[in-house]
Amino acid sequence: QVQLVESGGGLVQAGGSLRLSCAASGDTDCMSAMGWYRQAPGKEREFVVAILWSGGSTYYADPVKGRFTISRDNAKNTVFLKMNSLKPEDTAVYYCAAGPALSAKNVRAVRSYDYWGQGTQVTVSS
Repeated sequence: QVQLVESGGGLVQAGGSLRLSCAASGDTDCMSAMGWYRQAPGKEREFVVAILWSGGSTYYADPVKGRFTISRDNAKNTVFLKMNSLKPEDTAVYYCAAGPALSAKNVRAVRSYDYWGQGTQVTVSS
C-alpha cells in the first residue's frame, strides 16, 4: 500500500502561480510513476501530468504544456507541480496518483493508477 498526501492548493488570481506537493509513504518501492489529475465540478477527472520514476520522463496534457512543470525528489518520495500563468479554467480539485504498473503507454489513463491522494483545491479567480 502507498499513501499519498497533497498540499499547496489555494486561491490565486489569474496569471499567478502555485506549487503543489505530493508526499508518498508506505510501499513506495513499488511505484513506477506518479501523476496529477484534476476534477472540476460537474466534469470528469482529467489527466494533467505524470513522471516516470525510472528515467524521469514526463508527460503533459495539452492545456497545461508550457505552464505547468512536474519535478520530483526521489530521496523524499515527493513530487511537485509548479503551476504558472494560472487561468480560471485551471480551477479544480487536484489529485496526486501513483501506481506500480505505469509506463509511457498507459501513464495518461486514470485506470492505470492504484493509489490516490485526498485532493487539494486550486481556485483561480478572474
